[in-house]
This record gives sequence, C-alpha cells and structure tokens, in this order.
Amino acid sequence: QVQLVESGGRSVQAGDSLRLSCAASGRIFTLWYVAWFRQAPGKEREFVAAFTWSGHSITYADSVKGRFTISRSNRESTVFLGMNSLKPEDTATYYCAATTDPRAVPDDAENYNIWGQGTQVTVSS
Repeated sequence: QVQLVESGGRSVQAGDSLRLSCAASGRIFTLWYVAWFRQAPGKEREFVAAFTWSGHSITYADSVKGRFTISRSNRESTVFLGMNSLKPEDTATYYCAATTDPRAVPDDAENYNIWGQGTQVTVSS
C-alpha cells in the first residue's frame, strides 16, 4: 500500500508563486504514474499534471502549461507541484494521486486508485 499526504496550500494573491508537496510512503517502488488534480467548488475534478515515477514522461494540462512544474525529490520520495503566475481560476483543492498501473491514462482521474486528502489553494485578484 502507498499513502499520499499533501501540504503547502494557502491563500495567495494573483501573480504569486506557490509550491505544493505530496509525501509518498509505503510501497512507493510499485508506483507508475503520480499526478496532481484539482477541484473547484461546483466543478468536476480536473487534471493538472502527471509524470511517471521514473520521471521519463511528463504531461501538463493546457491551462497550466508553462506556469506549473511537477517534479520529484528522489531522496525524500516527495512529489512537488511548483505553481507560478497564479490566477484566481487556479483556486481549488489540489489532490495528489497515484497508480501502479502502467496502462493507465495519466490525465484520467478514473485511472488512479491512491489519493491524498487534498490541500486548499486560494488565489485572490
């Protein structure tokens, strides 16, 4: 089993930067994809970014491409989401997710069976 714990969410102003963390523990060597999703009030969960645990393949949603960066700290088994030039429309609860299935479609939430509890990001204009 793998456990994911997100942290780093807070209230910021438009244009600010923020870095979210997702600490992974347990059988992390079994992971294939790790991703970030977000969900705003009244909206469906939305894909943000994903990469293979090996780091060889990275995918971003068009809405965040060029502003957000997904990365990983090998030693600490922590996945980061660096967010620059934040906009009010980035306001959401951000979730870290993982799957051990190499056949998973990385931008489809239905393919992920391991989820963290979420961390809230609020961007004010």
